[in-house]
Amino acid sequence: FSCNLSYLLCSFLGLLYQEYRDKSTREEIETRRLQDSQTDPEESSPSEETPSEAEPTSTIENKAPPQINLLRNSNSRFNLWQDLPEVQRSGVLSILQPDEIKLQEAMFELVTSEASYYKSLNLLVSHFMENERLKKILHQSEAHILFSNVLDVMAVSERFLLDLEQRVEENIVISDVCDIVYQHTVNHFSVYITYVSNQTYQERAYKQLLQDKPAFREVISQLELDPKCKGLSFSSFLILPFQRITRLKLLVQNILKKVEEKSDRESTALDAHKELETVVKACNEGVRKMSRTEQMISIQKKLEFKIKSVPIISHSRWLLKQGELQQMNGPKTSRTLRTKKLFREIYLFLFNDLLVICRQIPGDKYQVFDSAPRGLLRVEELEDQGQSLANVFILRLLENADDREASYMLKASSQSEMKRWMISLAPNRRTKFVSFTSRLVDCPQIQCVHPYVAQQPDELSLELADVLNILDKTDDGWIFGERLHDQERGWFPSSMGEEILNPKIRAQNLKECFRVHKSDDSQRRKLGSRNRQ
Repeated sequence: FSCNLSYLLCSFLGLLYQEYRDKSTREEIETRRLQDSQTDPEESSPSEETPSEAEPTSTIENKAPPQINLLRNSNSRFNLWQDLPEVQRSGVLSILQPDEIKLQEAMFELVTSEASYYKSLNLLVSHFMENERLKKILHQSEAHILFSNVLDVMAVSERFLLDLEQRVEENIVISDVCDIVYQHTVNHFSVYITYVSNQTYQERAYKQLLQDKPAFREVISQLELDPKCKGLSFSSFLILPFQRITRLKLLVQNILKKVEEKSDRESTALDAHKELETVVKACNEGVRKMSRTEQMISIQKKLEFKIKSVPIISHSRWLLKQGELQQMNGPKTSRTLRTKKLFREIYLFLFNDLLVICRQIPGDKYQVFDSAPRGLLRVEELEDQGQSLANVFILRLLENADDREASYMLKASSQSEMKRWMISLAPNRRTKFVSFTSRLVDCPQIQCVHPYVAQQPDELSLELADVLNILDKTDDGWIFGERLHDQERGWFPSSMGEEILNPKIRAQNLKECFRVHKSDDSQRRKLGSRNRQ
């Protein structure tokens, strides 16, 4: 095309990335609901995402279909590849196998979603960042923190999109896109790490500006009301790069599930996925680093050691869980005492490598009276001990601060709190549905239908359409799950998801998960060391 391809494709699409992403994930949810409700999953509809075991598909290498004229259908807002007039007129739909059509759709979605993302980035820059009124209100340093290196991110997206468009123009049947993803991830996507690592500063600066500068608050509100923004908030534009780099990894996973096994396209998709996973991990670490450091400094100031002091602050240490539990007084023979005398409050700080046991003292301080390395902790649940001993478990320190073994009988406020403490304290113990030494089991699964933002360190934030193995659940509405696409674990309310009841769909989800991660599966099986907690 002689005109600007990025501009035309964005016009063709008509959706901001926030809208595109929401629509795409909700369609994914509905597709899974349909699959799960079918009594025979093998007779699923053609639009399902389940890969087939059919014979290798033809990519019609010997034919030369007409070039695709992507951008002439300006009235369309959310096209599938097979809905494009050029595709329908070409006759390729009657030649291609169903699995190859699914693969074409997966690759086409990666291209069109990048166009939608670029359109939203462009709006963030042109409508907000370059607004003259906003420029006059913001100091240069404030603007830098707020918008970071978004111009670099947009330039990378534009270059990426142009290469993707060029590939789509080459042939109406897309040959591959993961090779392009790989090259751009390796050579250009480090700009995402810079942007996302600034997120904590960015959020803090935005809240401070809203609070301290009424003029800033007024201008942002007016800009958000512009029809261009389609009712979306300024903050929804600021978080676009982090959402995109994560979503891009999932789109490559979707392609990987559909390519021929042991093919060149599978190898390329695996390479692209591995590089994207590296970038996403670096982004996550960048976000966590500053908040963790500040948190550790704050905790250090609150601790007073009754025992030999332990240095708390370390670059490799972070908080997993903190909170109050009830400790049973005296030996186990004192169970006959009244409940009021049976327990007293203690406070635990659990880090990724250390447990610190304290009592709260006046002045928002905590007196440390015992500690142990996290690897030397064991837990045991007490069952059928009566109401006064409900939600009680034994915490055993194999080697405490005095270099000896110690045991504590601890009572939590609820069943979910007890289980959350037990899994955090001893993450490698077997859970209700699956052994931590093996995932080769048909454990329950759940699909996220409501997004969730983690409120505590041992919780897991969820995005729409996430699929998770259910490792444990409680009677009071909490689930401990492992997300299939990245093996991240944590707790979340059961009301956030719908259980996947069809065993064949669960098995297919696991099969796809193993395929995506087969290049480094030996490392993935080391679940204890791999655990976020």
